[in-house]
Parts: sequence; C-alpha cells; structure tokens
Amino acid sequence: MRKFEVPTREQVAPAAQAIFDGVKQKIGMVPNIYATIGYSANALDSYLTFQGAQAKGSFNAKEREAAALAVAQANGCSYCQAAHTAIGKMNGFSEEETLNLRAGKSENARLNAIVALAKEITLKHGRPSSETVENFFAQGFNNAALMDLVLLVADNTVTNYVNNITEIAIDFPAAKPIEEAVEA
Repeated sequence: MRKFEVPTREQVAPAAQAIFDGVKQKIGMVPNIYATIGYSANALDSYLTFQGAQAKGSFNAKEREAAALAVAQANGCSYCQAAHTAIGKMNGFSEEETLNLRAGKSENARLNAIVALAKEITLKHGRPSSETVENFFAQGFNNAALMDLVLLVADNTVTNYVNNITEIAIDFPAAKPIEEAVEA
C-alpha cells in the first residue's frame, strides 16, 4: 500500500497554508489528521466548516466527544480513538469513561443513548435497530437531535476514513485498548 506522509505547511497549496495558520492560531497546533486532509485545500476547508457547524446542534461538547469516541472505535480508527480520548478527558471524562464510551455504553442514560445509537449507525451503515432509536427518543431527544447525531457520525467518519486509508502518525497519546471486540 502507498505510504502517506503528513504534509508540512510548505508542502501544501497556499490556500491550505492559510487554513493551517488559522488552525494553529486557534488550537496551538495543526493535528496530523487536518494536515493530511490539507493535501486538498478544498477538502480541509469544507471539512472544518462542516465540523464547526456541529457545535450549533443538539449536543454539548462532552456529548459530541462521547459520540466521536463510539464512532472512532466502531470504525477502528486508532488516530481518532487517541485524539478523542485526549479531548474527552479535557471535557471531563475519566479514562474508564472514555473506554466505556468507545464500547458504546455509559452509566449516564443520556450519554448511553447517544453512544449506543452512534455506534449502531456506524456499524450498521445507517440502519440502527428501532429499539436503539426508540431508546434515544426515550431520553428526551427529538427528530432534530437524531439528524444532528447522524451528522456527528458522518463528521467523525470522515476523519476515521482518512486515517484508516493513510495510516498517518498519531500525534496524541495512544488510547488504551478496550476488551470488547467490535462487531463488523
């Protein structure tokens, strides 16, 4: 398989360089996943716009991270497992909670509904069981929240797929393995 390198700022188009500068100014670094998407300035700009819109949806930052952890595990993305474990901890999750969320479960009923559905949407290619969907609605979520969750899954699937194809270096602390074997 082709070996992919994370491009440096100097190796990408000027439009991508400007995006790199903005990302670095905002978060202090350009994560390797963003840099890799930056091979295409259009792809990086489109992805960051789409990702940024998720903050306007039905879920708070902690809930978005919970969904990201479940999707990263379901898609077998070691980069995103590491990144979202680190970000999840910054949002107040313990190590044990991040492992449970990656497995698609939580002791918190609201988070459990989010991660269980996010995991099923991912593993079943958009065809979760009616029971899992109804459990989501039973936690007080509405149709808007369901649409927002579908977009969160899609958002995270993009970076999962980019990493799974390119196998770029992980620039976050590695996530601990979970015991559960993810169903294909």
